[in-house]
Amino acid sequence: MKSYFLDACALIAFLLKEEGCENVKKTMIEADDEKIILKINKINLLEVYSYLYGNYGRDAANNALDKIRLLPIQIINELDEKVFKLAGRLKPQYTLSLGDSVVAAECMINNNTLITGDHKDFEPVKKVEKIKIDWFK
Repeated sequence: MKSYFLDACALIAFLLKEEGCENVKKTMIEADDEKIILKINKINLLEVYSYLYGNYGRDAANNALDKIRLLPIQIINELDEKVFKLAGRLKPQYTLSLGDSVVAAECMINNNTLITGDHKDFEPVKKVEKIKIDWFK
């Protein structure tokens, strides 16, 4: 079964009904129908929570987190040693955020597809590294 990792921007777009949210919603439906496996690393989930907390307040962030936990998304709580080391290389090499470096490493090591709309950060990675990306916008 094909596995996908959500970048924080994809989940934020889905939650806030931003541009591309319908594409993320289709992926959620496929995961709910068990056609695919959908994952997010807890570090990327922290990015989502932090963004919502900073822009909409504690209650909105907590409500969103409760909603996310009901979605067909596996939350990856641990940082595998291989992911840790690859993320450590990717972050400075491509000037990625910590979350972006982790999700890229997760996808590269586990042969998963990254769902993101962040062309600016991930286009340089895709040009050089073996990473599969599904652009939601």
